[in-house]
Amino acid sequence: MRYERSSALFKAAQSVIPGGVNSPVRAFQAVGGTPIFVDHAKGAYLYDEDGNRLIDYISSWGPMLLGHAFEPVILAVKERVDKGTSYGMPTELETQIAELALSMIPNMDQIRMVNSGTEACMSAVRLARGYTGREKLIKFAGCYHGHSDAFLIQAGSGAVTFGAPSSPGVTKGTAQDTLLASYNDLESVAQHFEHHPEAIAAIIVEPIAGNMGCIPPQKGFLEGLRSLCDQYGSLLLFDEVMTGFRLAPGGAQERLGIQADIATYGKVLGGGLPVGAFAARNEIMAQLAPLGPVYQAGTLSGNPLAMAAGHAMLAHLAYHPEVFQSLDHKTEQLHLGMDSLLQAKGIPHQINRFGSMLSLHFTEQAVVDFQSAALGNNAHFKAYFHGMLDRGVYLPPSAFESYFLNDALSERDITYTLTAFEDWLKTI
Repeated sequence: MRYERSSALFKAAQSVIPGGVNSPVRAFQAVGGTPIFVDHAKGAYLYDEDGNRLIDYISSWGPMLLGHAFEPVILAVKERVDKGTSYGMPTELETQIAELALSMIPNMDQIRMVNSGTEACMSAVRLARGYTGREKLIKFAGCYHGHSDAFLIQAGSGAVTFGAPSSPGVTKGTAQDTLLASYNDLESVAQHFEHHPEAIAAIIVEPIAGNMGCIPPQKGFLEGLRSLCDQYGSLLLFDEVMTGFRLAPGGAQERLGIQADIATYGKVLGGGLPVGAFAARNEIMAQLAPLGPVYQAGTLSGNPLAMAAGHAMLAHLAYHPEVFQSLDHKTEQLHLGMDSLLQAKGIPHQINRFGSMLSLHFTEQAVVDFQSAALGNNAHFKAYFHGMLDRGVYLPPSAFESYFLNDALSERDITYTLTAFEDWLKTI
């Protein structure tokens, strides 16, 4: 395939946008080459500025669960836009989508809309601290909860040390309130509670990790987190920005049968428009302004266009729960087909899958946390990414990102993808 126009557009973007992109992973630095500039998308396909059609396996990093330009969502936005794009005042639509979302989410009484997953997680942590009167937070290496200062933390010198800033601009003081643990390692969490038994406000966790590849929780891990929080009076915060309304109508809480105290949402909730949200029980949400002292606000929160798109998306999922079984089946087909081809070729690999999330790691060792994910053969991954791109398949341009399948993918698309994968394997 040829990408002359994308190359020219990237060069122009670099002169006015840092790195030429508005989100770092888009720059292709992890895989090399020139980012693809999209002209439009429909269903399971992206159409770039050079006229190439690509089968899409990132689905805008999750929200396009039903495919691009899903007609009910597009019609809802078109109908709403003629009434104005923002008011900074309440609308009935906000109540309607809140009622619909809460009817799908288990264990939550109220929900507050915001504008992004980052904002949702940032606000949820503030609420947890305000509710508990504690300051420290446990997060996991490799889990991403947005770019708020409290989340940009790397490991310290030992399992029970404080984290250190992983980005300039994050203060050491902020980092000292964030304790880093290892995903799927309950002992690393328990040690923090032993050292700070009355100081930890919350654990924040992706119930299925999606930012070090797709990494499901091992048996007993999330149950153990729930038990530790109950024992020490801390809150369990599920970051369901990726998993909410994707794994099941009620997200990971429903799929895994584990109750969180606070949960954050985004992606699917906005139907492709910028939306985030956080939900909790009444007694926790009562601490949130204007009811309580924990402040959070946003002029564009509950934006009518985003609410219209999100309501159309959730309504479809609520009335068509078979979508989730369909997505699981397509993801399983892709998984089994890739695994068979790699085994036949004798290439060391691990494929992780949960629901409609999947990732391929070129390593012999099971991938259960950030450390094991980092052992993958990056040279293999780069060749794989570009080999599939040359064959019309767009994958995440990083070995540390999950695939997100959409239900517009057809059996023919899956078959073509596996044929393209087999063809690429012949070149190595």
